[in-house]
Amino acid sequence: MSSSSTGSITAEHGLIERARARDENAFARLVDPYRRELHAHCYRMLGSVHDAEDALQEALLRAWRGLAKFKERSSLRSWLYTITTNTCLDQIARRPKRVLPIDYGPPTDPHVGPGEPLVESVWLEPYPDEILGVEDGFAAPDATYERRESVELAFIAALQHLPATQRAVLIQREVLGFSAKEVAASLDTTVASVNSALQRARAAVEERVPERSQQATLRALGEDSVREIVDRYVDAWERCDIDAFAAMLAEDATFTMPPLASWYDGREAIIGWATRWPLSGAWRWRAIRARANGQPALGFYAYDRESDSHRPFALNVLSLRGERVSGVSAFIARSAAPREREVFERYPDEPLDAGKVDDVFGRFGLPVEFD
Repeated sequence: MSSSSTGSITAEHGLIERARARDENAFARLVDPYRRELHAHCYRMLGSVHDAEDALQEALLRAWRGLAKFKERSSLRSWLYTITTNTCLDQIARRPKRVLPIDYGPPTDPHVGPGEPLVESVWLEPYPDEILGVEDGFAAPDATYERRESVELAFIAALQHLPATQRAVLIQREVLGFSAKEVAASLDTTVASVNSALQRARAAVEERVPERSQQATLRALGEDSVREIVDRYVDAWERCDIDAFAAMLAEDATFTMPPLASWYDGREAIIGWATRWPLSGAWRWRAIRARANGQPALGFYAYDRESDSHRPFALNVLSLRGERVSGVSAFIARSAAPREREVFERYPDEPLDAGKVDDVFGRFGLPVEFD
């Protein structure tokens, strides 16, 4: 063992002893290096930034209270993941799973405008992976999924359909690279049970995710091509050019709009809806680049005549297949309060919801308005 490794272990042991003596600053220094990766772990388990924040706070509180029981035979990182995973499992047991509209109900008739929204706790939420520090590459040599692959929308959506224990096993084995023995210890089960759960989880996820991840697609395209595709997408919307928009879509593309349950399936349906509503010319759009879930994203703003400015409307997370857009998840920053269906056909005209704007735009460092 190198002298630097020995020094790190000695320093960590010293912080543990001070934290056990109820030194809050020492505890903060102890767990801070793991906070971001634990937050991402909670998001993978729960599909929600809000729920991830709550789970992480509860997990760290449990760690603080239980530090006296920590045996330094295992690593601090492994111990924190055990506590965090079990905290997430407790949360999952108390609430419904989160999904995207495509997994909630059938597609909407393109001749019918968007319908009523559903409560926020139903839907997956976008993840500001770059701001929260999700790194490139693999978390461990035995991991199968890259860290950014493991926060892609399709992967997160697929995880939510797994039974809770299978979800925990897949993430710990395939994303974090923990051994079957370590996972069995964290879940208080057997290695045989872990291996069985992993086999079932792998098969279920593979049925739901695309053959090629967004990270592989983006690398194959290259930064310049991705930028050009996103620029064309923005240009089509800002000019309300329905033909240019149609030319960008894969034939089997989907368009979802949480918190609306409405979604449109296939290029023809999307264009039919867009022609009647968002690209009809009734609204003027502007967009600002962002990234979410390891994917290209855009903060979309609708022009408001009263304030003579563009107001936040939706964060569009784009999924690509080659040079085509295969899916758009538009997370809308408007109130989900129940109202008549006609209101949601003109959703951009609705008043801003400050909390939603902060959740959907503020988390991604996007402005709350611009001229």
